[in-house]
Amino acid sequence: MLLVGAIALMAAQPLAGALAVRIGSRPVTVVGGLAYTAGLPLVGLAPTLGLFVAAFVAIAIGSSAMDVSMNAQAIALDGQTKRPIFASFHAAFSFGAMAGAGAGGLAAGAGLAPAAHLVSAGALLACVVLAARSGLLPATTDASDGPLFARPSRALAGLGALAFCALLAEGSVSDWSAILLDRETEAGPALAALGLAAFSLTMGFGRLAADPLAGRFGRVAVVRGGGLLASAGLAIALATGSAAAGIAGFALMGAGLAGLFPLALNAAGDTDGPTAPALAAVATSGYGAFIAGPALIGLISEATSLPLALSLVGVLCLGAAALAGSAR
Repeated sequence: MLLVGAIALMAAQPLAGALAVRIGSRPVTVVGGLAYTAGLPLVGLAPTLGLFVAAFVAIAIGSSAMDVSMNAQAIALDGQTKRPIFASFHAAFSFGAMAGAGAGGLAAGAGLAPAAHLVSAGALLACVVLAARSGLLPATTDASDGPLFARPSRALAGLGALAFCALLAEGSVSDWSAILLDRETEAGPALAALGLAAFSLTMGFGRLAADPLAGRFGRVAVVRGGGLLASAGLAIALATGSAAAGIAGFALMGAGLAGLFPLALNAAGDTDGPTAPALAAVATSGYGAFIAGPALIGLISEATSLPLALSLVGVLCLGAAALAGSAR
């Protein structure tokens, strides 16, 4: 099922970019958001496997469409302001993910049935999408007769590689940090979960800081420093054998990774040609890594060990630092 969703997500991103070129990012954002919110309750209510798959695909396609078009909106807004604001929108994503996880935990603790939870969440988020519609930039802001798909270029290849490194690292920590702390330190499951919580929290605040830092020092310096900090944080988490140090290491890693993907997308928006197809090209590379990376880490850990497998993520963080020049 995850494979089906991954294929739908990655196939939809270039198409969403093409649609945003022709009709503007605003309608793509709204329709994608409504498709996403419609899929949530259907996952909980689907009486057959076929309808469940259809709902899952709707979520994947809606998510892809929103991702590309919302980032196009954010880049357009970023260009209209006197200071960088793009990464702040990704901070909102991080905090929203934490809020959603917290709400899910409360719903489960209260004994709310999954179907009721998903119906409630879908209805609430649909209201948010419709309420936000009036605040989006008009379709005329970025609709054009330009190319529907991004033309291959050295700049986009470098940014795609940077996004690949950043999101593979992020996905791997999301899936494996708690397992690492539980297996390799004295932490139990509850304490081990704090590694991911610390990572997510510092990533959210790090994205708030990424804009002013990029405005002062430039995107290249922030990406390079972030890659090095993420690698150092992971080294601490892997090398100490202490739960406290491991949690601190993952917190440093979250702060380091925070700006990498947003700034890669921001730089993609500055390349020649329409914004949305460039964003789609870079995002497809990144999300492919986010989906496939944790599974790859799992396969490597079975053949070797989890610390050794995750050490390869540290190498990718160094790779992101080496690719910082692509964010110029």
